[in-house]
Amino acid sequence: MFTPTPASTPPPNAVLRLKYSSKLPVNITLWAQRVQNLAYALKRVHGIKPGDRVAVIAPNCSMIADAHFGVLAARAVITPINTRLTIPEVDYILEHSGAKLVLIPYVVCKDTGRAGDPYEDYLTQGRKLSGEEGWAGLEMEPDENANASLCYTSGTTGRPKGVVSTFRGSYLAAIANAYEARITRDSTYLWILPMFHACGWTYPWANVFAFATQVTIRAVVNSIVWRHFTESRVTHYCGAPTVQIGIVNAPEAQRLEHQVHAIIAGSAPTAHLIGELEKKNIHVTHVYGLTHALNVPVARQTYGPFTRNHPQPEWARLSLDERAKFMARQGQAFATADEARVVYTDSEENLRDVPADGKTVGEIVVRGNIVMKEYFQDPEATKKAFKGGHFWSGDLAVRHPDGTIGITDRSKDIIISGGENASSLAIEQELSTHPDVLEVAVIARNHPKWGERAMAYVILHSHKAGKWKGKHAEFEADMKNHAKKRLPGFACPEWVEVVPELPKTSTGKILKNVLRGRVSKL
Repeated sequence: MFTPTPASTPPPNAVLRLKYSSKLPVNITLWAQRVQNLAYALKRVHGIKPGDRVAVIAPNCSMIADAHFGVLAARAVITPINTRLTIPEVDYILEHSGAKLVLIPYVVCKDTGRAGDPYEDYLTQGRKLSGEEGWAGLEMEPDENANASLCYTSGTTGRPKGVVSTFRGSYLAAIANAYEARITRDSTYLWILPMFHACGWTYPWANVFAFATQVTIRAVVNSIVWRHFTESRVTHYCGAPTVQIGIVNAPEAQRLEHQVHAIIAGSAPTAHLIGELEKKNIHVTHVYGLTHALNVPVARQTYGPFTRNHPQPEWARLSLDERAKFMARQGQAFATADEARVVYTDSEENLRDVPADGKTVGEIVVRGNIVMKEYFQDPEATKKAFKGGHFWSGDLAVRHPDGTIGITDRSKDIIISGGENASSLAIEQELSTHPDVLEVAVIARNHPKWGERAMAYVILHSHKAGKWKGKHAEFEADMKNHAKKRLPGFACPEWVEVVPELPKTSTGKILKNVLRGRVSKL
């Protein structure tokens, strides 16, 4: 996929920089050779055959970047695994996927790019085995619907599910991501999003399709991120709102001379976050895709983003709070997607679209080329997920009069208080407007009278923490008063707890299942 051909002349820009201090930028011609070497090594050293699964457990580094092309060039199925999973979870995924080989850069790989590095020696071995065959010796996959990747859900309430994606879907999603994000050969993409997360939303392929420069960092260190913003002239990156909060509040944060595009998914950015990013000359693009499962984004039911928010010129005249409300909505499906609907089922199990009144709640369903093929070796789960010919997301939403979709919550995150449904996302949006609040997460907690009430976990701005030290009751009262001015009574938090940090996934999404576990013990 996106391999060099006689008709293509790639530009001479660097496409991969391993880390900030690296003196070994790799242009696209040299990288294509690395990919070719890996494919031959997989086939001729380890006997990898078409359809075999090759697992990769790695942070953002040369190995996982190579693997997104080399594994597919060998006609195998890439199976990226979250580096933060427990040993039993990794063990299950390896067993269930039937992976024939695992690529791991830790310990055995110094990541130097020089001879003597085990991984580099492995590539050299592949180069020798290829002889003079080159790309012609690697048979092209004739079936566009053959499996290309296998990513796993978290399994927080059961065994992880394997999400199968095809060559066709991956190709079309990559093209759409490059187009919708306006990534070109003049762009520089910073790898903040882990490539093991849903194959990096297909951006490993999207960036190469666009001939964009890519810069990898093994971990999100905000000082290094800002160094790349200024010195590497980064133009694009992806990340959840919680990741953006850390970046924009870093001591190194400053207004950039050039504009940077932040592609945000996971939840809608708050007005405060949008404002802080804009002050730094970081432009926000809010996208939606089913890159989450059971609150942990490690697999995808769509190939990353599926729809995006399209800012309108008249929004520039709105206040920041009003503009944020519109930016939280989703506009239209990606260029290579089909449709996203908000529906309910009637008495005969037929899909019915909710009225475009901005009030009636339904569930988002999607279908098209960039929706998953199936759950690996789980036909029953696949059948259930595609009821009515659409994939059911589990996301509750409304349809606005202008046709846009407003996500209200995940079905499992709705708080039912006194018979009223309160959206945890809506509560978080309003609580985050408190000037002392850096980040907030809201979950349901049992209540003897109302059934459930909202409980808010709050992280304070570092420069505001001293103001409330030893004054928990006063802060809780202040937050409740703030909420009462903005929310109906049934949605106001009954409990507020200040915490130093929130449990998060590798991509920065808050682990609400962990918070629910804490609350269940209270």
